[in-house]
Amino acid sequence: MGVKGAWRYSKERMQELYDAGEVILSSTGKSLSRKRFLRDAKGTPVIDLWDDVNRISPTSAERLGYDTQKPEALLERVISASSNPGDLVADFFAGSGTTAAVAEKLGRKWIATDLGKFAIHTTRKRMIGVQRSLKAEGKDYRAFELLNLGRYERQHFIGVNPNLREAEKQQQLDAKEAAFIDLILRAYKAEKTTGFPAFQGKKAGRLVAIGPVNLPVTRLFVEEIIVECRKKNVTKVDILGFEFEMGLFPNVLDEARAKGIDIQPKYIPAEVFDKRAVEKNQVVFHDVSFIEVTPIVKGNTVAVKLTDFSVFYSQDSIAAAEAALSEAKKGGSKIVVDKGQIVKVSVNAKGVTKREVLTEKWTDWVDYWAVDFDYESKREIIRVPVELDPEAQMKLIKGDQGHLTTWEEKWTGEYIFENEWQSFRTKKDRTLELTSAAKEVEPGKGGRRKIAVKVVDIFGNDTMTIVDVAVGEKADGKKAKK
Repeated sequence: MGVKGAWRYSKERMQELYDAGEVILSSTGKSLSRKRFLRDAKGTPVIDLWDDVNRISPTSAERLGYDTQKPEALLERVISASSNPGDLVADFFAGSGTTAAVAEKLGRKWIATDLGKFAIHTTRKRMIGVQRSLKAEGKDYRAFELLNLGRYERQHFIGVNPNLREAEKQQQLDAKEAAFIDLILRAYKAEKTTGFPAFQGKKAGRLVAIGPVNLPVTRLFVEEIIVECRKKNVTKVDILGFEFEMGLFPNVLDEARAKGIDIQPKYIPAEVFDKRAVEKNQVVFHDVSFIEVTPIVKGNTVAVKLTDFSVFYSQDSIAAAEAALSEAKKGGSKIVVDKGQIVKVSVNAKGVTKREVLTEKWTDWVDYWAVDFDYESKREIIRVPVELDPEAQMKLIKGDQGHLTTWEEKWTGEYIFENEWQSFRTKKDRTLELTSAAKEVEPGKGGRRKIAVKVVDIFGNDTMTIVDVAVGEKADGKKAKK
């Protein structure tokens, strides 16, 4: 080829490479190079230090503002290397939902769990965004379910050994219920009290009543509280419950107020079962919120308008925040939730105080809302073990009972909320639609159906209301309150 110089290979090897078309002449005609093909490359072993994955930049569209969020590129590498399309990927500390989002994009099935309601809510919005993105690209996407252990987790907390005698069962149940009440009072920072059948504690001049661990607080429960208040001349009560009967508020509160009794219902958060959260005073009991909606019915179509979301949260007080900041002398600011308003309290070095209301209207509280246009169409079914009679259990070899457990399906009495339409805020788009898209529906029995509306506020707390609507009949929309 007219090139002279020192050769790396023998004459014979050079001839082989030349005949194979792997020797090429440079553009200057003074040197030779070897042409290499990717198919012949063995690659470089991947090391266990992945410093080539970039962090999420502050301006990235991927950034959600979640403290422990990981780059999707990192999870894409992990999932691609460890699974095949159609495999199941599980993340038991879901956080912002990166694992679930990447798994869905890569065609994997997934399960994501987390103890924090903010993490679950962040993941929910993220996965809806993934669905919309895949749909826009013409790719397949799947529905997903949001499941809450809720009462099943709480039932485990007060469960008793079924193999004990009745007297022993009752003794164990009493001990667990006492421990449960102590746990709630400690988390709520209330003192235990006696002499009141309907009340278990007191806090800041108010008596505290704790609802059932595995059932909603019902109207009957609240009415018994009102009766006890009138007998004992009690005027201020906090009712703590994991769940509250649908449609209970605000009517029952108005009835109590007419009798001179101030009742404040509050949700018991799941964090009460986390000892670390209780010890660090991180457990917050949020006040119950109220939803107002208006169904818009036209023939066989129905839409829902969100008309109000009433919040009465209180965490700390403006006066206490101002006092604490003034004592610091250096000044500073603090966010306070007081009587349903989020207020930023600022105190400068000279002691001048400034208050700024961050929630100017009720819509500022709403982060997400969704509609189920036929709420009672899907029952909540669970599998429960069928207990063997005592004689049959005694015949089994110890340790073998678990292999012979049989199961049966049982309706819990509840229904599954299906997100058929939703609107929510994102980091880029802070707007919120207040009227759902119209949905054409088949008239139900007697032309009526139940529509459920769920609202998730900016703290991740969800509230639901149900409205009975006539479809396919001449009927005006009616307002529904919770």
